[in-house]
Amino acid sequence: MTTVTDLLIVGGGINGAGIARDAVGRGLSVVLCEQGDLAGYTSSASTKLIHGGLRYLEYYEFRLVREALFERERLLESAPHIIWPLRFILPHEKGIRPAWFVRLGLFLYDHLAPRKKLPGTEGIKLTKHPAGQALKPGFDTAFVYSDCWVEDSRMVALNALDAFEKGADIRVRTKLTSARRDGQTWIATLQNVETGESQEVRAKVIVNAGGPFVADVLNAKLGLNTRKSVRLVKGSHIVVPKLFDTKEAFILQNTDKRIVFAIPYQEKFTLIGTTDIPVEAVPDKKVEISPDEIQYLCNVVNHFFKRQVTPAEVVWTYSGVRPLFDDGSSNASAVTRDYVFDMDAPQGQAPVLSIFGGKITTFRKLAEHALEELKPFFPAMKPAWTETAKMPGGDMPDADFDRFFATVRQRWPFLPEHLAHRLARSYGTRMEELLGQAQSMADLGEDFGAGLTAAEVDYLARREWARSAEDILWRRSKLGLHVPVDAPAKIDAYLARKNAASVAAQ
Repeated sequence: MTTVTDLLIVGGGINGAGIARDAVGRGLSVVLCEQGDLAGYTSSASTKLIHGGLRYLEYYEFRLVREALFERERLLESAPHIIWPLRFILPHEKGIRPAWFVRLGLFLYDHLAPRKKLPGTEGIKLTKHPAGQALKPGFDTAFVYSDCWVEDSRMVALNALDAFEKGADIRVRTKLTSARRDGQTWIATLQNVETGESQEVRAKVIVNAGGPFVADVLNAKLGLNTRKSVRLVKGSHIVVPKLFDTKEAFILQNTDKRIVFAIPYQEKFTLIGTTDIPVEAVPDKKVEISPDEIQYLCNVVNHFFKRQVTPAEVVWTYSGVRPLFDDGSSNASAVTRDYVFDMDAPQGQAPVLSIFGGKITTFRKLAEHALEELKPFFPAMKPAWTETAKMPGGDMPDADFDRFFATVRQRWPFLPEHLAHRLARSYGTRMEELLGQAQSMADLGEDFGAGLTAAEVDYLARREWARSAEDILWRRSKLGLHVPVDAPAKIDAYLARKNAASVAAQ
């Protein structure tokens, strides 16, 4: 049976999921295929920040920074459960960037776009501020500014969920094997990588949101040659036992003019990153950090902090390949983080729109711009709508998480406070569906460790396309660092039993 749709979106990262959500809300029919899990590649390997990109000002990326700063406020309002304000301390080190230059950059950062909730920049004396206690002697002054933290892979899942609830067909573990033009439509073959079954989809437009695979989709799957090329840059992060006790994050200027973040992570840890390493091709297997990258990140933080870190202390690493538009820059750090569209639309034939670049902060605006590009092919398309729309779970009064959490404590008093807070942060108002009529912890079923119950696993499998322990522990709940070593096997066995029971009942 052939599925007929307006848009076939290839790629289930933040750009693909964001475009699917926007498009279906404008009245278009959408099929999204993702060969692995949602956010399974680049979109779960970010530094997990909603930010304007302070360092991009140094490369004159004023348009991108301004757009990102606008989006920072909008996203904070739309998803207050998975996004929250975070203050950053920038210790000043003489000889890297002069103080006046840093002050100018921060002034622009504060004023390129309006701020409603986030406080502005201030200067501090590290000798009098608690943050200074973690730093080596010699760092006397610092600047403090605001950005936001985001649960990156949850943002992708929530976009996909919103798209699905508005009518989109979301297919994970489904890859595009080939597509050909048939006049004003595409005939595409999709294959379920778990069952091997194939299905035909006839689409008016293909949106190529393949991330680092964008060129492969064009060349190998569609048989086209793009005029634009992608610059692949690997970014890696390490997680270590926490380096400092302050709630603020640090942004560290290295002697090579790059910056590295050190961010409080899940109470017990510090997240450190990122690197910028050019790569020639996307690896077939999972991207991994190199020993040189680990040592580089250790060296940067060891220059600043009293507590020294060795590679042996690293408890987790993750890496991703960023698909940046190749603007000809010789330095990987200087390559534009802005997004670029490539439209291939021969007269009288079906178009394909390819997305190059982009970042999680600007995904919503990128989706709007992508739909503007497609307006000529869908003249009856409804207007843009996502600017003030809430993400699933984000519909709490005045976007006030603290007030919402107070109601959570009253509504489910049996939940331990730490678990209640994690669930509220992960699911917001969707906690109601996850917890159902539960009156006790026992009602939530088996506990796989760290408060991950069968009820939560069921919800993630039923509503957020989670198929494996890896999906659940590393992309949906982020509990991978906290559960017992046997938890993944237990979760996979539980999911297999549930799936077998479901098949038998059909």
